[in-house]
Amino acid sequence: MTSATSAFPLDAAFFERSALEVAADLVGVGLEVAGVGGVIVETEAYLPDDPASHSFGGQSLRNRSMFGPPGVAYVYRSYGIHWCLNFVCLPASAVLIRALAPQSGIDTMRRRRGGVADRLLCSGPGRLCQALAIDGTSDGLPLTTAPFRLTSHGEQIPLLVGPRIGITKAADLPWRFGLQGSLFLSRRF
Repeated sequence: MTSATSAFPLDAAFFERSALEVAADLVGVGLEVAGVGGVIVETEAYLPDDPASHSFGGQSLRNRSMFGPPGVAYVYRSYGIHWCLNFVCLPASAVLIRALAPQSGIDTMRRRRGGVADRLLCSGPGRLCQALAIDGTSDGLPLTTAPFRLTSHGEQIPLLVGPRIGITKAADLPWRFGLQGSLFLSRRF
């Protein structure tokens, strides 16, 4: 995604809002980790009173980053297999980053992902984390400093909105957001 306007970095104040607002506004934002990344094309929101949220049952060792300040990474392992990257918003709420359109460090992503098709490099939370080399050591890190780099062009993005996927509780809530027309979504809306 390109724009005639300059990109500007996101600050911690961007995350001091409802995860629903942040999830929608993150679509179209650039995300790089140590110079490797692309444009966020799919997100999901999780709120404190949401039975599908990791914070729903209260704070634990696993989810403690969700209860920290806005603008930090919450990284967890899903089903003991895949890492998942979330951005903490208001306390006990977060946005799952589901997919990126790769733009920088594509050769590095290909190597990390074993040479899969470019469309599948970051299409899904586990694939995205593997391509960006995100693991548990990223949990709790601020999103506003290295290795993270988040930038926006401030432009309106044509959004798709639908129910979240891969969950059983509160699966009908329309809290999944995607970039209309993107080939890099984890699953069609």
